[in-house]
Amino acid sequence: MATSPIEQFKIKELVPFEPAGVDLSFTNSSAFMMIAVGLVVVFLTYSMRGRQLVPSRWQSMAELSYEFIANMVRSNVGSEGRPYFPLIFSLFMFVLFGNLLGMVPYSYTFTSQIVVTFALAIAVFIGVTILGLVKHGLSFFKLFFPAGVPIYLAPILVPIEIVSYFVRPVSLSVRLFANMMAGHTMMKVFGGFVAALGILGVAPLAMLVALTGFEIMVACLQAYVFTILTCLYLNDAIHLH
Repeated sequence: MATSPIEQFKIKELVPFEPAGVDLSFTNSSAFMMIAVGLVVVFLTYSMRGRQLVPSRWQSMAELSYEFIANMVRSNVGSEGRPYFPLIFSLFMFVLFGNLLGMVPYSYTFTSQIVVTFALAIAVFIGVTILGLVKHGLSFFKLFFPAGVPIYLAPILVPIEIVSYFVRPVSLSVRLFANMMAGHTMMKVFGGFVAALGILGVAPLAMLVALTGFEIMVACLQAYVFTILTCLYLNDAIHLH
């Protein structure tokens, strides 16, 4: 019997654990998050173990990842963003490996769960907000009324800026979740066509191959988008732009 394309996103309990009625069970989503973290650690440790003057392919990939995020932080936050590089780099690698891990057959895409992406987004939102308040105090609220704007526009502009600010974690999380969920749903649909049509499923198979390549690109792109938006929010908190 063919399964629903949505079935692949179902969270399944692997180790039930409900202390005091609170569900803290270890799930397939939790397992693949741990696998993603483990793969990142293995990749970076293995790649940099030799630190050769002429880098190997793996070392080159690690160094390119490092330089890519370092340039992103430098370009969007400036030199003041340097202390936050480890956080930005870790966030990028976690989302990237989570997205790519979901492309492996029979794996689980935890970034297709809104609860996961929202948790990441709200952590970024709370972090940059606290940073802005600590760094600027009450002057942080100038972010909602940019300098040089006529005062008579305040009743209109301030509510718009406040709403747009608090919508940030929603838009950040939904963008990643929706793209990953939609892509994997389409792949499951075309995969079902291939299985159902058998030898006549050449066209759906070709579409599935093309869609797989496109989804790998989307997986990388969404990790980039999530990270660069985090950098922009960090820049706002630091420079009140």
